[in-house]
Amino acid sequence: MTVEELMRANLLDVFNERDGDRRRAAIGRVYAPGVTFADPDETVTGHEALDAKAQQILDGSPGFVFTTTGPIHVVQDLGYLAWGFGPRGEPPVVRGIDVAHVAGGKITSVYTLLLGPGDA
Repeated sequence: MTVEELMRANLLDVFNERDGDRRRAAIGRVYAPGVTFADPDETVTGHEALDAKAQQILDGSPGFVFTTTGPIHVVQDLGYLAWGFGPRGEPPVVRGIDVAHVAGGKITSVYTLLLGPGDA
């Protein structure tokens, strides 16, 4: 998979997927076994921890969906994707960006930053 495809799959096939079996299958395709995911709340490592993190986010926000809010940017093995999270069909309640490092065709680390109302 390309960096662009991995960035899109990280957001839509993993963190936007409410079906656990489909999400876990995507995790195996998208991330290296020792992947590290960091957001303002915590850092988790490995496929199982990443799956639990995605489930926790989705459980805390019933009816919310992730959407891309701009193009994916890539520099060599680094990807950047801006996203929104909110009720389907409505403006996002939360906005953020994901920055990921890719090696061997899989994401090895993801950093999620939350954006404030005035942030670009």
